[in-house]
Amino acid sequence: MRIRKRALTFEDVLLVPAKSEVLPKEVSLKTKLTKKITLNIPFVSAAMDTVTEYRAAIAMARLGGIGIIHKNMDEQTQAVQVAKVKKSTSGMITDPISVNPTQTLQDAEDLMNEYKISGVPVVDADNKLLGILTNRDMRFVT
Repeated sequence: MRIRKRALTFEDVLLVPAKSEVLPKEVSLKTKLTKKITLNIPFVSAAMDTVTEYRAAIAMARLGGIGIIHKNMDEQTQAVQVAKVKKSTSGMITDPISVNPTQTLQDAEDLMNEYKISGVPVVDADNKLLGILTNRDMRFVT
């Protein structure tokens, strides 16, 4: 085996704090991951089942990096994980899970448990928001 290039890990480097004339807001760490994907910070999480599932991928994306969902799961579960990440764009859910006024509280509770969410919007047939049903509201159901 031939060593092509010397590389360093975090353990090989010690950054000593010192005064700098460069302000943090003047520095860009933007990095091109692919031709179409630019990261605001050069951090990519490992695609390991103990490291990256949807929660970690969302956190990485919100900080400007990227989380790679691991493949130690069946295709359907992996697709659900990716969908959860895509639905959380900028912390705002673009296509929320919702209920309509004719659905039961049990229906809403089942959705909240299935998607691990704390509330669901109640919308009419035109997708107009009528209200929000939260897990706090469910506490008062007998």
